[in-house]
Amino acid sequence: MGRVSTKENKNIYQTLREELDLSREKASELLEGITPERLERIENEKTVPHPEEVLLMSDKYKAPDLCNYYCANECPIGEQYVPEVKMKDLSRIVLEMLSSLNSMNKQKERFIDIAADGKIDNDEIKDFIYIQEELERISITVEALQLWAEKMMDDGLIDIELYNKYKNQA
Repeated sequence: MGRVSTKENKNIYQTLREELDLSREKASELLEGITPERLERIENEKTVPHPEEVLLMSDKYKAPDLCNYYCANECPIGEQYVPEVKMKDLSRIVLEMLSSLNSMNKQKERFIDIAADGKIDNDEIKDFIYIQEELERISITVEALQLWAEKMMDDGLIDIELYNKYKNQA
């Protein structure tokens, strides 16, 4: 391997490459089509990677969360509409999901009352926003679970063929 960068505040692309102990040249071979010079520009934030480059890095670096990072932080549309999802362990994901579901269970009658007339009255806005935020937490937790499953498949800890077989039956 080549020299290891001593640069502080490395971006996610450089960090992932270095975690795999890859030089830019070796990463370029792995990434088939992204030159070492282009990688350097991406890693030094002189250019933003193209979506297809991020997809390739995500696949080859076995980092499914890279696509979410890109969408949430570098894509102009995603910055507005895609929340960043952090990789977590399964137990934390499950506990966060159960906490949010319990909270929503307590709010479901209020949610029905708010939605019954098809509009949000002034006295309903505060509760509506709380419910909306709780639903967003559930959505993010579902995404975290999906990222966790993808990472486990990438690492060979979940049988991807069996996973897809059962998923396609659902």
